[in-house]
Amino acid sequence: MTSPDLQIEHRGAVAVVRLNRGAKRNALNDGLILAIRNAFESLPEGIRAAVLDGTGDHFCAGLDLSELKERDAGAGMHHSRMWHAALEQVQFGPVPVVAALHGAVVGGGLELAAACHVRVADDTTFYALPEGSRGIFVGGGGSVRIPRLIGAARMADMMFTGRVYNAQDGERAGFAQYLVPQGQAFTKALELAERIAQNAPLTNYALMHALPRIAEQPADQGYLTEALMSAIAQSAPEAKERVRAFLEGRASKVSKG
Repeated sequence: MTSPDLQIEHRGAVAVVRLNRGAKRNALNDGLILAIRNAFESLPEGIRAAVLDGTGDHFCAGLDLSELKERDAGAGMHHSRMWHAALEQVQFGPVPVVAALHGAVVGGGLELAAACHVRVADDTTFYALPEGSRGIFVGGGGSVRIPRLIGAARMADMMFTGRVYNAQDGERAGFAQYLVPQGQAFTKALELAERIAQNAPLTNYALMHALPRIAEQPADQGYLTEALMSAIAQSAPEAKERVRAFLEGRASKVSKG
């Protein structure tokens, strides 16, 4: 499925996936959600990382309420699960995803950003979950992913009270790992994605697929999963060559940033 509401371009080993509904503040409808799912399911061979961005003044202002339909409980559940399947392709798809955040990161837009692995916000970014004031509840995986970023108490406060976090407070709370001046989020996100794309693929896979699951496991199970993933990653030919290059002085050492 392709959509004019989603632009995809390839910059070397990095795919740039850009929401393209600027006139609607990149609000999400079902067609766009399905296009996002398809984009991450269908990344071509050779793509090693992705940047998720939005055209215009806002990353994503959430669900397009003009397309909100009345659904019975069963239909509502299936609709939510469709979102879950789509955002699962972002979080647990083939490559790490860096979000370039600016302007509104609200409701479903925050759920989408939370599915990414690294988030870069600029000074215009603000975060909100207005579902609480609209008599609804998050349905795109936000109740699972957002508390893992900021804690359940902060998320509950946002929905109880309508609290809005600005870019600076949001970075301190944990919404984003990086905060940059206005207009620089995409540049920084692309720089990070290009760096991530140079990692050994199995290391990136472990960080995407194993690390979040280890974090949820009891310690004894986590240690075993870690040991298995470590053994698999270091057995790859690329990993062996990288270690050899370091030992022979052909690779750069860690220095003070």
